[in-house]
Amino acid sequence: MDIGTAILIIGVAALVAAFCLLAIGLVFSELMNSKIPPGISHPGKLHFLHCFIVGIAVVGRILERLGLCNQVNFNRWCSDRMVGRKRPPPVGLRIKDSTFAGVPVRIYEPTAVSERTRRGLMYFHGGGWVVGSIDLYDGVCRHIAKESDTVVVSVGYRLAPEHRFPAGLDDCELATHHFLSVAAEFNVDPLRVALGGDSAGGNLAAALSQRLATSPDGHLPSPCGLVLVYPALQMADFNLPSYWQNHAVPVLFRARMAFYFLQYLNGDMSVCQDVLEGRHVPAELKLHYSKWLDPSNLPPEFRDGAQNQVATAHDGEVYHIVKGGLEPGISPLLAPDDVLRLTPPTFILTCQYDVLRDDGILYWKRLQDLGVKVTWYNVPDGFHGIMNFFSKGWMSFPAGVKAMEQIVSYIKTL
Repeated sequence: MDIGTAILIIGVAALVAAFCLLAIGLVFSELMNSKIPPGISHPGKLHFLHCFIVGIAVVGRILERLGLCNQVNFNRWCSDRMVGRKRPPPVGLRIKDSTFAGVPVRIYEPTAVSERTRRGLMYFHGGGWVVGSIDLYDGVCRHIAKESDTVVVSVGYRLAPEHRFPAGLDDCELATHHFLSVAAEFNVDPLRVALGGDSAGGNLAAALSQRLATSPDGHLPSPCGLVLVYPALQMADFNLPSYWQNHAVPVLFRARMAFYFLQYLNGDMSVCQDVLEGRHVPAELKLHYSKWLDPSNLPPEFRDGAQNQVATAHDGEVYHIVKGGLEPGISPLLAPDDVLRLTPPTFILTCQYDVLRDDGILYWKRLQDLGVKVTWYNVPDGFHGIMNFFSKGWMSFPAGVKAMEQIVSYIKTL
């Protein structure tokens, strides 16, 4: 080997080593800021999965800084690789990829003979409106379809930052309208079609329900119910007790939720800290929202941490940038009473160790006060994202199984 080749090899090895050390250092720093409560079962497994997720994010960030690839696209690619090889349909289920009004969908149809038309469920996946896919939620939708004898339509709506609000919501509406118009072709009663989703998908389901209720299509029936799994429902207050109690609990940190909302809204990250501190909401609006967002509306056992709320003056420029996020299309929890009264029977699932827990509880409280039929279940050892690991073999958690049992049980009542 000549000297030049040896120097080249040493140089490349040094660069690789520096890259690895940088990545390890950043991952370690992120992990040191995380906190896994003792109430979560299998904390070691969550630590490992969080390390893996953070590692992907860190490597993506470094590669983007080097100009080699886009961080979001890298994260999506890695998430899709986690899915693994596409499995054949299980016995009793037919699975087909299609498009509804130009929107990609995957349809899960039970094949057993049914004496009556089946119910349907439009499912909108989570992922902060930025990541997530039909493939990533294939196991979830398979299980729901088979165990509840329901035709499930998983919707591949457009994602931010390439497609910001209302692109994803528009896609969900188009796909839902199409399915309602052709439900009979799938042996589904169009009067028994519900909307559901987790996290950002729960937001889309709630927002779409309000949109359909206030702008009904006279030729199509309204959804018969909502299934909201740890939904993100408002971006007015990131200082609710659950945001402080669980601000560093994997897999969703408090600051990350603000990041996702802003990516979905307009991508202006310069106001992220202002939003976290509440500077984006004028005093009169804070007073208006307080009747819905005050921690006193929470059951007593969920109020710990309310004293940590930050009192800050609002910034008019920040409000101007973010005010669209306070509209019901992005913050369904902030819709007026006359709109929320039109909500169909609703199931809300929350997790104890989730920054979004109080969003779901406060939505339950508002619906209940307005006379809407609503069911709420809180997973005592659950954390945000447990559905992402359902049916993923060793990555599954007992809390995810418990949550799925509640979801399937409710869907059977529709």
